[in-house]
Amino acid sequence: MAKAAAMFVLVALVAAAMATGGAAQCNAGSLTVCAGPIISGTMPSQTCCANLKNQRGCFCQFARNPAYSTYINSPNARKTLASCGVAVPRC
Repeated sequence: MAKAAAMFVLVALVAAAMATGGAAQCNAGSLTVCAGPIISGTMPSQTCCANLKNQRGCFCQFARNPAYSTYINSPNARKTLASCGVAVPRC
């Protein structure tokens, strides 16, 4: 079940990246490395944290997309942000 949920998050994030037109600033696809921590609450990798820091200005845009807003707004997503030292945005 966790594998299916992680795959859904991966697909949703890639779809969101395509929906943003591949803009250099906002690339939700770069957050796919964070799918595990967001789904299961495990410790994020350095790559995940680096990508979160690079995309922090885009979180509100990502959170408004109904395809994956429940994942972006989840308690584990907040925990992942905190683990990476990234402030939770106020949208």
